[in-house]
Amino acid sequence: MDGIQIGYARVSTTDQDLTSQRDALLRMGVLDSNIYVDHGLTGTNRARPGLREALAAVREGDTLVVTKLDRLARSVKDARDIADELTTKGVALSLGGSRYDPTDPVGRLLFNVLAMVAEFERDLISMRTKEGMAVAKAKGRLKGKQPKLSLTQRKLLFEVQDRGEYTQAEVAELFSVSRATVYRELQKRRRAFLSTSEAHIF
Repeated sequence: MDGIQIGYARVSTTDQDLTSQRDALLRMGVLDSNIYVDHGLTGTNRARPGLREALAAVREGDTLVVTKLDRLARSVKDARDIADELTTKGVALSLGGSRYDPTDPVGRLLFNVLAMVAEFERDLISMRTKEGMAVAKAKGRLKGKQPKLSLTQRKLLFEVQDRGEYTQAEVAELFSVSRATVYRELQKRRRAFLSTSEAHIF
């Protein structure tokens, strides 16, 4: 493969850790000195200095490497803008080890499909979360100090986590909470499950 690999990693809150993404990039052959990062910035925000530096660093024949598409962009428009920039420069894109060439029609089609899936999943989670909050508010449940996640959000969080496609850090970003909150919710569910299991035994 011609050119070099430039890596990019991002987390949306300052208390999230980039270690897993950085380690994954290193395993895919990216040199540590060629990894650019953004802390505390969402995927919908294009004003990301680390991303701009990564895009400025790539040259014709190089490959931009990210662990997942949602680390790079969370909307179809944003993904297409980045693809256009990579195409203009003659730069390929690697998503979790799968290489896509934006200059190739098939590669571009697959890239656009992945972008649409990422945007759809984000919008679906947002919609279901808002619906759950609206129902809770209508029933008078949103009074006083509230937990960080509603019952509906917790159910959705467990559903997303159980699919095994996201790390706890990525799940935290999807729900706009800290990784500690996700960990606590998962521990609560585990304790509840163990209590129920013990009750059945006795």
